[in-house]
Amino acid sequence: MWKKSQQPSCFLSLLACWLMLINICVLLFSRTVAAEVRKQIAGQYGGSPQLLKNLSAVEPVDFEEYLITHPPLIESGPLRDLIEFPPDDIEVLYTPRECRTLGQAVPEEGENDPHVRDCVRSYTEDWAIVNRKYDTSLDFLLTSVLSLELTQPFFLIHGILIHDFKYGKCVNWACSIFDLKNSQPDALLPHLLDRVPNEEIDHHNEDQRKSNRHRELFALHPALDEEEPIERHCVPDVPKEHFGQRLLVKCLSLKFEIEIEPIFASLALYDVKEKKKISENFYFDLNSEQTKAMLRPHIPSAAISTLARSAVFSITYPSQDVFFVIKLEKVLQQGDIGECAEPYMVFKESDAAKNKEKLEKLRSQSEQFCQRLGRYRMPFAWTAIHLMNIVNSAGSLERDTELEMGLSGSWSERRNSSIVGRRSLERTTSGDESCSLTSFRPATLTVTNFFKQEGDRLSDEDLYKFLADMRRPSSVLRRLRPITGRLKIDISPAPENPHYCLTPDLLQVKPYPDSRVRPTKEILEFPARDVYVPNTTYRNLLYVNPQSLNFANRQGSARNITVKVQFMNGEDPSNAMPVSFDNAEINLQYLYDQTYHGELPASLTDHHHILFTFYHVSCQQKQNTPLETPVGYTWIPMLQNGRLRTGHFCLPVSLEKPPQSYSVLSPDVPLPGMKWVDNHRGVFNVEVVAASTIHTQDQYLDKFFALVHALDEHMFPVRIGDMRIMENNLEAELKSSIAALNSSQLEPVVRFLHLLLDKLVLLMVRPPVIAGQIVNLGQASFEVMASIVNRLHKYLDTSQDMHGRNSLLSSYIHYVFRLPNMDPNSPSPGPGGLGGSVHYATMARSAVRPASLNLNRSRSLSNSNPDISGTPTSPDDEVRSIIGSKVASFHSKMHCMGINNQFPFSFCLACYDMLHVHLFHEELALQWVVSSGSVREGALQQAWFFFELMVKSIIHHLYFTDRLQSPRKNRFPERFMDDITISKIFNIFSRSFLLIKDLELVERLNTSLAFFLNDLLSVMDRGFVFSLIKTYWKQVSTKLYALQNPTLESLRLDFLRIICSHEHYVTLNLKKNITLFFSGFSTQVQDQKIANMFELSVPFREQHYLAGLVLTELAVILDPEADGSVPWCKVISVVHNLLSSHDSDPRYADFEVKARVALLYLPLIGIVMETLPQLHDFTESYNQWGRPGGPGTEEQEAEGNSMISQTVAMAIAGTSVPQMSRPSSFLLNPQHGSFSAESSRSLLICLLWVLKNADEMVLQKWFTDLSVSQLNRLLDLLYLCVSCFEYKGKKAFERMNSLTFKKSKDMKAKLEEAILGSIGARQEMVRRKRSPSGSAFGSQENLRWRKDMTHWRQTSEKMDKTRAELEHEAIIDGNLATEANLIILDTLEIIVQTVSVTESKESILGGVLKVLLHSMACNQSALYLQHCFATQRALVSKFPELLFEEETEQCADLCLRLLRNCSSSISTIRAHASASLYLLMRQNFEIGNNFARVKMQVTMSLSSLVGTSQNFNEDFLRRSLKTILTYAEEDLELRETTFPDQVQDLVFNLHMILSDTVKMKEHQEDPEMLIDLMYRIAKGYQTSPDLRLTWLQNMAGKHSERNNHAEAAQCLVHSAALVAEYLSMLEDRKYLPVGCVTFQNISSNVLEESAVSDDVVSPDEEGICSGKYFTEAGLVGLLEQAASSFSMAGMYEAVNEVYKVLIPIHEANRDAKKLATIHGKLQEAFGKIVHQDGKRMFGTYFRVGFYGSKFGDLDEQEFVYKEPAITKLAEISHRLEGFYGERFGEDQVEVIKDSNPVDKCKLDPNKAFIQITYVEPYFDTYEMKDRITYFDKNYNLRRFVYCTPFTLDGRAHGDLHEQFKRKTILTTSHAFPYIKTRINIIHKEEIISTPIEVAIEDMQKKTQELAFATHQDPSDAKMLQMVLQGSVGTTVNQGPLEVAQVFLSEIPSDPKLYRHHNKLRLCFKDFTKRCEDALRKNKSLIGPDQKEYQRELERNYHRLKEALQPLINRKIPQLYKPVLQVNSHRSDN
Repeated sequence: MWKKSQQPSCFLSLLACWLMLINICVLLFSRTVAAEVRKQIAGQYGGSPQLLKNLSAVEPVDFEEYLITHPPLIESGPLRDLIEFPPDDIEVLYTPRECRTLGQAVPEEGENDPHVRDCVRSYTEDWAIVNRKYDTSLDFLLTSVLSLELTQPFFLIHGILIHDFKYGKCVNWACSIFDLKNSQPDALLPHLLDRVPNEEIDHHNEDQRKSNRHRELFALHPALDEEEPIERHCVPDVPKEHFGQRLLVKCLSLKFEIEIEPIFASLALYDVKEKKKISENFYFDLNSEQTKAMLRPHIPSAAISTLARSAVFSITYPSQDVFFVIKLEKVLQQGDIGECAEPYMVFKESDAAKNKEKLEKLRSQSEQFCQRLGRYRMPFAWTAIHLMNIVNSAGSLERDTELEMGLSGSWSERRNSSIVGRRSLERTTSGDESCSLTSFRPATLTVTNFFKQEGDRLSDEDLYKFLADMRRPSSVLRRLRPITGRLKIDISPAPENPHYCLTPDLLQVKPYPDSRVRPTKEILEFPARDVYVPNTTYRNLLYVNPQSLNFANRQGSARNITVKVQFMNGEDPSNAMPVSFDNAEINLQYLYDQTYHGELPASLTDHHHILFTFYHVSCQQKQNTPLETPVGYTWIPMLQNGRLRTGHFCLPVSLEKPPQSYSVLSPDVPLPGMKWVDNHRGVFNVEVVAASTIHTQDQYLDKFFALVHALDEHMFPVRIGDMRIMENNLEAELKSSIAALNSSQLEPVVRFLHLLLDKLVLLMVRPPVIAGQIVNLGQASFEVMASIVNRLHKYLDTSQDMHGRNSLLSSYIHYVFRLPNMDPNSPSPGPGGLGGSVHYATMARSAVRPASLNLNRSRSLSNSNPDISGTPTSPDDEVRSIIGSKVASFHSKMHCMGINNQFPFSFCLACYDMLHVHLFHEELALQWVVSSGSVREGALQQAWFFFELMVKSIIHHLYFTDRLQSPRKNRFPERFMDDITISKIFNIFSRSFLLIKDLELVERLNTSLAFFLNDLLSVMDRGFVFSLIKTYWKQVSTKLYALQNPTLESLRLDFLRIICSHEHYVTLNLKKNITLFFSGFSTQVQDQKIANMFELSVPFREQHYLAGLVLTELAVILDPEADGSVPWCKVISVVHNLLSSHDSDPRYADFEVKARVALLYLPLIGIVMETLPQLHDFTESYNQWGRPGGPGTEEQEAEGNSMISQTVAMAIAGTSVPQMSRPSSFLLNPQHGSFSAESSRSLLICLLWVLKNADEMVLQKWFTDLSVSQLNRLLDLLYLCVSCFEYKGKKAFERMNSLTFKKSKDMKAKLEEAILGSIGARQEMVRRKRSPSGSAFGSQENLRWRKDMTHWRQTSEKMDKTRAELEHEAIIDGNLATEANLIILDTLEIIVQTVSVTESKESILGGVLKVLLHSMACNQSALYLQHCFATQRALVSKFPELLFEEETEQCADLCLRLLRNCSSSISTIRAHASASLYLLMRQNFEIGNNFARVKMQVTMSLSSLVGTSQNFNEDFLRRSLKTILTYAEEDLELRETTFPDQVQDLVFNLHMILSDTVKMKEHQEDPEMLIDLMYRIAKGYQTSPDLRLTWLQNMAGKHSERNNHAEAAQCLVHSAALVAEYLSMLEDRKYLPVGCVTFQNISSNVLEESAVSDDVVSPDEEGICSGKYFTEAGLVGLLEQAASSFSMAGMYEAVNEVYKVLIPIHEANRDAKKLATIHGKLQEAFGKIVHQDGKRMFGTYFRVGFYGSKFGDLDEQEFVYKEPAITKLAEISHRLEGFYGERFGEDQVEVIKDSNPVDKCKLDPNKAFIQITYVEPYFDTYEMKDRITYFDKNYNLRRFVYCTPFTLDGRAHGDLHEQFKRKTILTTSHAFPYIKTRINIIHKEEIISTPIEVAIEDMQKKTQELAFATHQDPSDAKMLQMVLQGSVGTTVNQGPLEVAQVFLSEIPSDPKLYRHHNKLRLCFKDFTKRCEDALRKNKSLIGPDQKEYQRELERNYHRLKEALQPLINRKIPQLYKPVLQVNSHRSDN
């Protein structure tokens, strides 16, 4: 009840609620969408989402009552199953546990004590599993994609055909444009031209669309990549025997240099760091049969288990410190170990013949020892193998490896006899990092050296020192002399199920096909640290390890002592029990690591003990001396105070046989009259180890089990330790033993966990009767259970799932737990049971009291609180109120039974409990409710455990009492329902949310409770569970909001998601028979019902309670006005997972059923419409997939590579292509895109699922009621869906995969940073990961963070996907794209049908068309496009005026889309696109008797298409054009009109444009050819100035991209000249240029822009010269751009010429500002000319010739190429060879290395040849007068020259007198620079120079170099000396001197050469003078250090001058007479 002070405020709150509900009802009647309701409500209350959430709670319908009052009307079938839970929903299965071995390892039935019986039962009983048959929704989702029948659709990505998702380009290098009329059309669509009613067309289209569709949409769109779905409750692993990482070791052979005696070997694992032996010994015998025969008298027939030579070792904690230790023994013989080992170290196998006699003697001695002492052993040698070295060595090799180990510890590979690496022991790393032994390659190891066993170093301590020493580089062991031998061992990872395997108990492991085969033994592990795994198999082994014996103080001989170990069950020698495993006898002279083990009896008594008998062995055979003489005795009693004795013992040894009854005493007790060695001191060290699943070896557990079993047997007094417990103090001891369980070690608690929990459960529900009184142990048991569970959670934090459930506990609940047998005289429910005894009170008895029950004692008989007496004192008021309420209830019942109320309180409770059965779940709930303090906290920490126990107990109870089919309201007593209701456990929860700051705990509580309620929905009154959900939602949510923490809101979503993951979620929502009948007319009531379905109305949320919660949460969180702090991605994920589970559930596969399910989610449509502004904008250009995605950019698929800009494409058609505008709503909202792409995609797929599966009639009715703005918003949403689900292609997946893989590490860091920067439980997780918490119940870091320590999310770490996975993803994406677009198409059809009769249809239909066109623009499959074109044709047919009168821009867009698909490589797409295009023309013609609009739009579209589409194929488009022609020819209806002719004209015009531009596509990778083609096309538009101007500008753009600024400037100058030409025709303004002539100073080429031809159009015609450039401002702009480009090209002189044209215009306009700018730029230009003098560089020129038919049009063409400055011949050669090599094949292209004329007849006709020659500008002498500057010599160039040396006999080079030279002068068609970078050569001229002319040129050149170097300013001494050295140096004197001697030594006989002779003579004169000038100059420049060098140069010069003097002074007299003119050999070609 409320307190009085609270009443007014509560009343006001209630009133406010009612007011709000009234407002909601009013708004609902107006049929607005849910979001508007939300906004109005939020507006009235200040827009507070929190307030809205609190108000949104509705009262759920009483489910069970509703089912009774509304029986289903539907007959049986899938729809009926929607309404009812199936009868076989839950079953309890008893599954036999799997046994590894062929036989069960259990003791024989007999006198086993109760504890043994319980253990055996625990290890053998069947698993008790509760199976919810239909709880497989998660599996549906996982398998649906795998079992999905995927089609491989044909896709067009920007014109590329994709089948099997392999990309391919259509490249046709030598495409011949054949005649259009000869093309083959595609198949015509049947009945296309028939006049059919629109309804019939729609019906046909719908049938086609609906056939062969994907049933499961979500199978194509898996859930977001979550860590793990929160609702997944993983089935725990079956409890099984623990194994570490397993190694298979096969011992192959053991050989020594000499073979004289048997050698015995054992193998074991040691951990050096832990100083612990971690396995038992594996004994193996590799002796030959001949050697074994030496021991035959001593070895009886061996058991097959002793013949094992291979073993499986288990290592739980592999580390760098683990060693294999191999120990060798031999038969005992006289002498110490050193003497015995000496022969093995001395003799060599190679010397066997030499030492034959010695060896025979040794063998003879060995035989004697074997015959006499064959039973006894002595240590011989040992060695160790470092395990990780083997693993690392084998892991690094490529195949099965063979490794050899010597003393150094390094390994070598035997295969190639090479050292693999010094993999020595010291290379191992320190630390305990994990080492995997599961994946290394098998290795064969050969051990070649052994260490001799030292007699005084036999202990394990010595061994650990040796092993540690081995790891050091300077090991002491390496300096020891080794024993040489060869032990060969195979080591490999053990297979999963090896054949012929024996367990450590010698049981045969499955499979074991043949028992005669040599077995493999599993070796028991002694783990280095504790292993926490419960026992599941029976094992009871004892290991006895004698370690040392000290007989130093004993009289007599102390040598050769052996010990006999016997397990005795009495003191008589006959009581010795057989030891089945090992020979229990050992030589103690050399006692070292010999461990013997055997199996313990199941039940031990006080008489069981181990007896050690010591013997002296006589090695020498002496007369009357026995072989063995007993010298001492000692023993170990097996039980001490009832507990097994194990551990280290140091025992005294008796010299005499022990007296009677010695076995019950310890040898430490000094028995009277006995003689002891060394005065009764301990002299014998022995270790006893038990590997037992019977003996706990923990005192607290032992005491607990002993007391419990004492109650079972009812045998008193009970002896425990030194105590005798009588029945009267048993109760106190029992309670203290239960409490003391907290002190027990965790490892034994875990080992006996199943049995321990079983006993605690038993004590809770069946209190024992002690001394005639029922003792209530429920509270104590509950407390210790909570404590144990928390200890496991705290210390075993690595074995937890994502919900913090400990795997050991969850597997106990799932497999082991079952209800205790309530009646001790009947078998427990199901096989097994928890045992029972008549000494327990039972709540199932009648009211007759037990004979021993003393009712007068004031004790409560409730298990809830045993300390309550007459006046209950409870821990808090809550407990008191609970107890009070129960007693009050009970009093009333007693009164009805005629029992008066005067009984004491305790008696009332006792009788109450006896009258009411207390089942485990009831007792558990009660204990939890009344718990307090740390117990309550502990139970809360692990609430999941108690909830799951409770649920399993409930199900077992209902199942075994046949109540699973009974009405749910009658299944449970009110008391139990009250215990688990909100006021009890839930109150504890909600208080915890406020009190506990540990958000991780809150998260665990939240999920635990959600799973509990989920489970209760299957077994309890569903209305009651709904009320619990509602109360939790309301109460706890209010408290969560008070904390203002968004993370807690996230928890509420988790809660909701888990609740809704129930397998019958749909059934829980569909409360009635939702059958909708639609008649021909619609009533207002029916309309209202439909409206309610689409809104979150109160009736909707009441009827569909869970769905209402989900959608309300979605609507509130996604509200655009919300604060945004709540994780919207999470609520979207909830809805996505729900829908995907419905989609994949086979129960809902039927179409009608799925439509019913979809009714639950109709409000989702309105919610998503409201969130449209927040969704990610998938239509933005360049979205996440890296390609343009927005409308208007679809056609720019390859913007970086396309050769024509959009404006160019427009220009081809003579107009602009209209851009399609985006939906207005996207532009209006600045918030757009606040959701991530993935979240938006998930939300949209949910929307599509509802649209796909919802009833079409329902949707149509709703669409009718929507306003125009709402319908437009829905269309905008569909538009976004098209972009969202566009097919991306396999390449996109590969790109994303590579990016993901690269960024994965960064992402982990960012993820952590993001987590730390946010709020909530995950922040706490990371914080705790870094600083461990120390809370009372050990809250560890959540498993979801510690991925590295779990196995359930390792797959997600693998980022890099295989090719097959990527292809599969691409196929799924393709199928999803098709299905999503088909759903959108279905919805569009419904919208069209809805609005076709309304007044506002125009605006809606425009939106429909927009979505349709957008879908055509995206990458679509052939299947979708067929349906899309069919819908488009139907739409145009129904509403032709829409396209041709209103949506004209969309008409242009439609033409473009259709034409694009006409060029598809898929014939069906072409056929449909052609049909659509033809019908478009036809309908346009029918409206206005022409189709000018379509003609214009198609022409523009084609121009744009061929210009911008990178992967466009002209052949396919040509076929489509032919198809359109064919339609026109076959259209009988319009044959008599002008329509066919107009179609033909249009098609021919289109074909012409296609042919003109198609080659550009082929050559887009060849920049020169591309520019040539653009040049040719521009030239073709000479008569169309607008188009030519566009092409020139586009060429300028292309040049700028390639940094050809000079060429770009020329294009702009040509553009300006073209504009000037037409401006001068339009208007006569003197300051404007008069035409092209004005520009000829800039370029001589510009005159080609003259408009002088006859066909020039008049500029005043409409549409001609109408562009923005054909104005004065346009001209100025072009010239300014030209000047800028010239400046970038460094051609500053040309800048001046451009400004000469510009300046008069600005002067005429009096534009001082512009003039100032121009003059500033001119100043800058001239300044650069001055500053860069001598440093300027322009182009480099090459002649390139193409030869070969492969070049097509280029064959035998020669060009001059202009390349960037300082381009080497090799560079251009490499570029062209590489380009054409890639085009034709590398072996098909050859570069001709010389510059000689090419004879094509000698070339291979199948190859392509390129000849490249460096050329230089060529000027005649007269030209040089004008070409003064460097710029002059590099501008306006038309002639080029290159020289080719040759001799008359064909060689390139010869002697001086035969060396000719050919000068080739080339003339180009235009001057460089031009608008192209290569220009055709139009003229070639050759000049041949004679040898003397060549010599003259060479000497003139050398003389010029000398003059330049001499007069250079500033002087360059290095340059001068270099030229001088080349002229007069001794090494080159022969150069000039030889020329003079060849040509000047004699006067030529031919008078024609006189002048040349004289010219050469004068050249030498000039040369010697220049040399002298240079020497003089050099002398003035050098320093003192170069004077000697100067003198040397002068000496050389004088020698040269003297040699030349007679030659150059000789004159030819004839030269002074008239002679004939000398002619050069000159030829033109």
